[in-house]
Amino acid sequence: MAAEEPLAPVEDEARDGFIRPHLDAVDRIHQTWRERFRLLARLDGATLSTARQVLRLHEALCVACAYPDSARVRALAGRMLGRFDRRADLRRHRRALADTGIAGTATHFSFFAPTALRLARRWPGHLTYDWREWSAPARLEELLPLLAVHAETPGLDEWDLGLRGWLRRMTPPRTGDAAFVMRRLAARVPDSFVFEQLVDGMDAPMILAPGPGTPSRSRAAWPVRRIAWQRGPLRAGRPDLREELRRPPAAVRTLSLRDGERMIVLAADAMVTRARDLDVFSYGDPRDVRLVDCGGGLQFAAIGALPERRLLLEAVYGFLTLKNGVPTGYVLTSALFGSAEVAYNVFETFRGTEAAAVYGRVLAMTRHLFRADAFTVFPYQLGGAGNDEGLESGAWWFYRKLGFAPRHRSARRLAAREDARLARNPRHRSSLGTLKALVEHNLYWFEGRRRDDVMGVLPLANVGLAVTDFLARRFGADPERGATACAREARSLLGGGPARDWTGEERAAFESWAPLALLLPGVRRWPAADKSALIGVMRAKGGRRESDFVAMFDAHRRLRAAVAALAASVRP
Repeated sequence: MAAEEPLAPVEDEARDGFIRPHLDAVDRIHQTWRERFRLLARLDGATLSTARQVLRLHEALCVACAYPDSARVRALAGRMLGRFDRRADLRRHRRALADTGIAGTATHFSFFAPTALRLARRWPGHLTYDWREWSAPARLEELLPLLAVHAETPGLDEWDLGLRGWLRRMTPPRTGDAAFVMRRLAARVPDSFVFEQLVDGMDAPMILAPGPGTPSRSRAAWPVRRIAWQRGPLRAGRPDLREELRRPPAAVRTLSLRDGERMIVLAADAMVTRARDLDVFSYGDPRDVRLVDCGGGLQFAAIGALPERRLLLEAVYGFLTLKNGVPTGYVLTSALFGSAEVAYNVFETFRGTEAAAVYGRVLAMTRHLFRADAFTVFPYQLGGAGNDEGLESGAWWFYRKLGFAPRHRSARRLAAREDARLARNPRHRSSLGTLKALVEHNLYWFEGRRRDDVMGVLPLANVGLAVTDFLARRFGADPERGATACAREARSLLGGGPARDWTGEERAAFESWAPLALLLPGVRRWPAADKSALIGVMRAKGGRRESDFVAMFDAHRRLRAAVAALAASVRP
């Protein structure tokens, strides 16, 4: 077997007189479909000499499926991706191509608890620990007794086989050690929150080996009825955000329970193949999955969280971006108070396509689903909080040129100075030091007037502090009694509460909200209609669709004002 070689630098490929010109040509998306088809067909039968060439071909095929100019090109690209793991050059460079998400390659990542458990249950023989990268496995060694049944304890008490020795002995055939631990811990620790703390606390690096059906980018797609053909240039300009918000999505369709489950798997696998994790995909609720159609082959799969995994206040949704059914990125929103924090991500393969144009549709979709007219971008998206990739790419300017602006005084002054420099010299680029100062602060964009009761300005975390102070003062170390007492008092105060037709999730939401309801300034003087509406808001937090909670909360003027006042009255 030939030795696997590392990713070769681009200049090394110039030695190959056939492959590189073909790959360069395929990268140009605006060629005629006949030329594109001919180039792909020739590369289908070619043996590529470097790992980088294999990766380039794979990415070109993914782009061809997302932005096809003909049925023949899309069909050929799909067939090539479908059998990509059978290519001899892929097998030769399998190790160098690890963590690319290409079919037939391994993925190394410290998967979060729900993802690790899902992989362990679906592909038990393919999930193992990456012992060479695990610096502190002692946390798992402490949990060994949880992995054993009582009849095994004499051996555990007597023999010191070491962590790996015990796992080799305990793990059944055709099962990876990480898969065994995940499944065994889940059986012994049925509380998902405790299980999550145990697993994530280990921070264990894992390896998902390739196998039949394991997640890959090569075959990831959602079936579509109609393809939007790429007949002209890509939309490269910056959108007018106000114009975009006046144009709602073409359609929003609720998926069936079965399709909702399939979409959540597609979204979660899109994270796995890129060595990422997103809680709202891991804990997605198949009852709350909608397909937002923005036309032109662009769709967003809106995925809400399971009721028990929702935040107390703002509603968090994850969106998988689809172009002609191919996952091209994802969006995370937190919405409340007619506003939304939006985290926008384009997968690396597609960053040279339509990032700004798609972002305009992201805001239009968010406006439509949550009636938001104010949008916030937090520092991490801009390149702050350790996001070096965002910093080096100049993400701050991406949002600035769309009209976003900081509120912080020093950031406003610095932004104005940079705007002036850019006006004098269109080629001006902010220094790394300047960008580091700019990305420390949120950016905001308002459809209407600027206001203060928006995500990123409201100190909503202080609401949690107020509840903590209240419970500690009244109930001390007996929070269970406090939860029951608060629910009883909230029912009395509001003149109603959970009835026979309420679901278990709705009852749990009422109980979670009860301490907050008792603390709302002026709530005892509210009219009966407003108290009744508050009961509806509390119920909606545990309902099928969390966006309904957002609509009901935002429509409740007294509730909005009271929560904002409570947040402003507490200090850390």
